[in-house]
Amino acid sequence: MAKSSHTSSHTGTLAPLRVNGRLGKYRLDRRIGQGGFADVYAATDTLLSIKVALKIPNAQWVSDELINEFRREAKLTMGLEHPNILAIRDASFIDGRFVIVTPLASRTLDDRLKNRMGFDTAFDFTGQLLSAVSYAHGQGVIHCDIKPENVMLFDTDHLRLGDFGIAKAAQRTIKGSGTGTLGYMAPEQAMGKPSKRSDVFSLGLIAYRMFSGKWPEYPFEWPFPGSASMRKRVHPDLIAIIRKSVSIKPRDRFADADKMEAAWEKSRLKATRFAKRNRKTA
Repeated sequence: MAKSSHTSSHTGTLAPLRVNGRLGKYRLDRRIGQGGFADVYAATDTLLSIKVALKIPNAQWVSDELINEFRREAKLTMGLEHPNILAIRDASFIDGRFVIVTPLASRTLDDRLKNRMGFDTAFDFTGQLLSAVSYAHGQGVIHCDIKPENVMLFDTDHLRLGDFGIAKAAQRTIKGSGTGTLGYMAPEQAMGKPSKRSDVFSLGLIAYRMFSGKWPEYPFEWPFPGSASMRKRVHPDLIAIIRKSVSIKPRDRFADADKMEAAWEKSRLKATRFAKRNRKTA
């Protein structure tokens, strides 16, 4: 893990990153993400001949405070061993830039949501996300930035939730920078009071979008857009779980992802039978 004493190396003028250029042992193959806080590149580790993703925070945000905060978060999150959590392989300074290295996914859930999603896929994807966050919550870790852009797809149907650590560190150290949006964030989290229930809210919004094809927006008043068509293919019990998870008041939601996952799994048989029956009559 990078030490804050290394941060002096980023104070000089850095050459712009270029596709097909090099950053230490990595060749930058293409840029796959760009945000107010960081850029993400698909890259090749030229020593090991493997594909990786490099998350590179913009130099303007890289400070001793950010690095120290990230190191604290990463100590927690690098210990999260779960098939649905994206592992951090390395986090260090390379050629004066702070770089976070992770496995390279085929695409993100955000990319996948550009196309209609069937019931079985939406149910399975929600279950995988709940499993990841339930495990993290059991370890005392809150994600704080669950959104489709941070959910990576491997082999088309295996999800891994990424951005543990760096998202939380960025939120704490970059105040009022405009790098974040309400998006999938719970109202109380937007006011600086995140909890496990805030992660539950984000999970509920993503589940709703996967089943309905619509993105609910603030102020998140039920019924959301697309709810009438969703009722035709989604069992009432499942809709009730999603509705509970996106309650405006935190105390009205599931206490954590584990409680939501238990309810989700309990509804599996009824929900899949309902969807199957409706497919036949459609």
